[in-house]
Formats: sequence, structure tokens, C-alpha cells
Amino acid sequence: MAKAAKTAIKTKDQKAAAEAKNWSKVIRPIRSPKTGAYTFKETIVHKDKVKEFLAQK
Repeated sequence: MAKAAKTAIKTKDQKAAAEAKNWSKVIRPIRSPKTGAYTFKETIVHKDKVKEFLAQK
């Protein structure tokens, strides 16, 4: 079933599929000031901006 969906993406719109490869999902742990527990923030970032995103506080 997964192969059919993957094939459909390639055949319908190859340009959009190629553009999607330029984006990355970045998961950053954030520590809670009250409890000290970690929560995770997920963001989709362009692959050229990943290091800048992770350098932010």
C-alpha cells in the first residue's frame, strides 16, 4: 500500500515532490522552567535554515 502512494506522488507532480525534499522536520527539546521536564517543539524548516533555527533560543 505504501508503495502505491509513493509511486502516485512521483507520477502526479514530480516538481512538487522534488521541492518537498528541501524541507526538514526539526524537533527541539525545550525545558520547562517550573518542573524541569522537557517538551518537544516540532517545526518544518527549509534545509538551508536548519542551523540558524537550532542556534536560536
